[in-house]
Amino acid sequence: MSLSRRALLAGSAAMVAGLAALRPSDKGGHYSDYFRSLNSTLQKAGIDKPSLIIDLDRLDRNIDRLVASISEGSHKDYRVVTKSIPSAPLVDYVSKRAGTQSQMVFHRPFLQAMATQQPQSNLLLGKPMPIAAAHKFYQEHRGPFDPERQLQWLVDTPERMAQYLQLAQDRGERLGINLELDVGLHRGGFEPDSGLYSALRLIADNSDHLALTGFMGYDAHVSAIPTVLAEREMAKVKQRYAAAVHLLQADFPQLYRPDLCFNGAGSPTFRLYDGQEQINEVAAGSCLVKPTDFDLPILGDFEAASYIATPVLKRLIGSKLPALESAGSLIRAWDVNKRQTYFAYGGKWMAKVESPPGITPHFAYVSSNQQGYNASEKVDIGVDDYLFLRPTQSEAVLLQFSDLLAVRNGSIVDRWPVLSELSA
Repeated sequence: MSLSRRALLAGSAAMVAGLAALRPSDKGGHYSDYFRSLNSTLQKAGIDKPSLIIDLDRLDRNIDRLVASISEGSHKDYRVVTKSIPSAPLVDYVSKRAGTQSQMVFHRPFLQAMATQQPQSNLLLGKPMPIAAAHKFYQEHRGPFDPERQLQWLVDTPERMAQYLQLAQDRGERLGINLELDVGLHRGGFEPDSGLYSALRLIADNSDHLALTGFMGYDAHVSAIPTVLAEREMAKVKQRYAAAVHLLQADFPQLYRPDLCFNGAGSPTFRLYDGQEQINEVAAGSCLVKPTDFDLPILGDFEAASYIATPVLKRLIGSKLPALESAGSLIRAWDVNKRQTYFAYGGKWMAKVESPPGITPHFAYVSSNQQGYNASEKVDIGVDDYLFLRPTQSEAVLLQFSDLLAVRNGSIVDRWPVLSELSA
């Protein structure tokens, strides 16, 4: 055999070996015991549509981890972030186990719902509201909830401060005002400079209509930057917050009270505030149900506690493509993970398939009606079983389901409605 022919054969063999190495391995598998039990539970309950499951056993452990963490070192109070778990019964469940009546709300209809359904709550707005929203709240509010004592409007600019002052004067009300600080996120808010001074001066000069309730500084950017920068940036966040508190104490001692709310942090950062004396309260919500966006090292001990369960409507052996049927056999031959096709009830959620393993969305059947999925022959679920998906975030996903199924120890123990525009 000539040298050139041997080289050609060797090259061909190497190419074949290389292609074989690139061929996808079989990623399919079976339900774990956990999801096999959930599947059985849902079938026995006759769940016939996509549903959002809250695992109460896991939720309990996450609540306990959160409370224990913020109680270490310099104790801080806990405020439940309602938008992350947008269901009044779920918020109530978390609040009772955590021993708090404080909530952070981000939507005017939800503000009115919580003020009505949980009138004992202390509510802090998580973002500045248009003045029209504040007007509407007072126009529609009924019941024992006392806004003057229990509500903190978030204000971020001198212009919005003037609007809220005018509202208070027009209504003869006294509004609680929490000032948003820019601690480094640069999404608005006051820096510890002349702008903050002017806002505090306006409150001090109009004490019949405005009451300072504290500061709020959000630091979401810290968890989104490289670790090598995050430690240095976190120190700056704390310095900015401390500078704002110092300005308040030095220039407006008449406004400073021990019970002021100095709120900060979020699910990815609340553990970074141990030893920070200026912050006396942290807000968190998503870590309690832990969607995939919160799979962070700092939350490594928290457990996923929310899943979408959607019924399997169709199971097809093989994988075909519309108008390109002949390509299906080539695809199946190359990738064993394309040898089955499932169609599930609903779809296109902000979620990732969790169980059974190895199921992936079918690129040709992306649908909010009947989402298509591919799987290998190792996946053995059938029609009327359930696919389980894990949300990537909680706030928008949970609101897509009319009721949350509260599950404990393998049984559905309650059904909790989510908040809606009609909640108030």
